[in-house]
Amino acid sequence: MEVAFFRALLAWVPFAIQALYSRQIAFRLRDLLLFIPFGFVGITLFYAFYQLSVEANGAALASVLLYTAPIWVVLLAPFFLGESLTGRRVAALGLAVAGVTLVSQAGPVKLNPLGLLFGLLSGLSYALYYLFGKRLLTGYPTAYIFFYALPVGGLALFPLVQFHHKSLVAWGALLFLAFFSTYGAYSAYFVGLRRLPASRAAILATLEPVVASFVAHLWWKERFTMLSAVGAFLVLSASLIGTLGDRCCSKGKGRV
Repeated sequence: MEVAFFRALLAWVPFAIQALYSRQIAFRLRDLLLFIPFGFVGITLFYAFYQLSVEANGAALASVLLYTAPIWVVLLAPFFLGESLTGRRVAALGLAVAGVTLVSQAGPVKLNPLGLLFGLLSGLSYALYYLFGKRLLTGYPTAYIFFYALPVGGLALFPLVQFHHKSLVAWGALLFLAFFSTYGAYSAYFVGLRRLPASRAAILATLEPVVASFVAHLWWKERFTMLSAVGAFLVLSASLIGTLGDRCCSKGKGRV
């Protein structure tokens, strides 16, 4: 929770600099009524539920439950965004979930009913991040959105944080997370979300645990089994199908 808190607040600095430099700051009540709930759902609830899920069930199962998010997005996008529920997207979704499950089997799995609920809620809040962002926020500059959303999300986490002494290395890690994994990732995410349907973006995001598994294997020598390799292949296949499928089909008579 402490990492999430500092990650959100430190990432606010580059977004604030960008927003002020490009003169994207405005104080309109109607905008705040969008950005504040987005910060609470997409940052506070998402971070909190995921951390509670990891604590209760371990990282492997928490990862699988987190990546139920594409299921929520694909199922809810037709109702909230008018996106079509094509056969290719459903197939890509099935491959992605299966792949993430296999990749996550490297660690021990323990099931806790309350942790299961937290895990599903983390997936739902992650899904709402896509749906909310696509529906309401893609017409706004990214820096303007997070100028308001990040402080809301970070400060709402404050009551859950236990603060500890941090070394210079720890502060360096927090700055890295804030700049690359938050400012950089969120900026890239909104660029992609403006150009892709939310369901495609959610399927593409399942690449995250695959990349994490490869990096953990190379950096920390964590186990990357044949089962993990098969899971990675399924996720990569799902991303390819989910991203290119509709474009290919649109050249024919119609969508699947």
